[in-house]
Amino acid sequence: MIRDITIGQYYPSGSIIHRLDPRVKLIGTIVYIVSMFLFDTFWGYLVTGLFLFGVIKASKVPLKYIVKGLKSVIILLLFTVSFNLFLTPGEHVLVHFGFIIITTEGIRFAIFMGLRLVLLILGSSLMTFTTTPNELTDGIERLLGFLKVLHVPVHEVAMMMSIALRFIPILLEETDKIMKAQQARGADFETGSLIKRAKAMVPILVPLFISAFRRAGDLAMAMEARCYRGGKGRTKMKPLKYKPKDAVAFCVYVVYIVTILGVDRYLPMI
Repeated sequence: MIRDITIGQYYPSGSIIHRLDPRVKLIGTIVYIVSMFLFDTFWGYLVTGLFLFGVIKASKVPLKYIVKGLKSVIILLLFTVSFNLFLTPGEHVLVHFGFIIITTEGIRFAIFMGLRLVLLILGSSLMTFTTTPNELTDGIERLLGFLKVLHVPVHEVAMMMSIALRFIPILLEETDKIMKAQQARGADFETGSLIKRAKAMVPILVPLFISAFRRAGDLAMAMEARCYRGGKGRTKMKPLKYKPKDAVAFCVYVVYIVTILGVDRYLPMI
């Protein structure tokens, strides 16, 4: 399960998506997330799915590698779908057994909610697959640059987000090593009651926290040794500049949003 968590990982492929400006990819991710709440019909999900599939193909990131990240949130998906299935009221009742009531509207809403979560997870994770932590930091800092007028430490916020994303795969790898070491000593994490499993996680959490604090201390010392003093007065070795392919990407975003609004308004609801 630990190895199935792919959030925060970068997949190098040199595709057109990888070469886009990180600001374009951040804006595109925000546009994509917002678009998921602009419709509630089958046609909207179809357009969104086709758009996401096209971006995945253009990114050259294997689909099975992206889908693998869903295994870590499968429990959340099942809970969400189940709650919407059994707790959504409706006029057309299909099953009524005690407190269990399943309606046609509940089935439709549960399916759409599950699709929405899957598409949101896949679409948002694609940004980290195609953007390095350094590019992500620069993109966030440039996008939020207007907040410097309000004395918001934009550079520091972007740096913290970048470090957090970079630490995710490192801590997951460390957790996997600790679990294997504990299992070699006879630890059991898969059997027993929920309370017993929770207690079995203590030998993992303690060394994991110690390792995390040690890595954080080493990183702080390394940044201090390199005279890091925040973003004031710092220059960029590779400053961000918009290119023609970025303008094309913005045009694609506009066409996508217009298509979503059009199919939701003019095509019949399914």
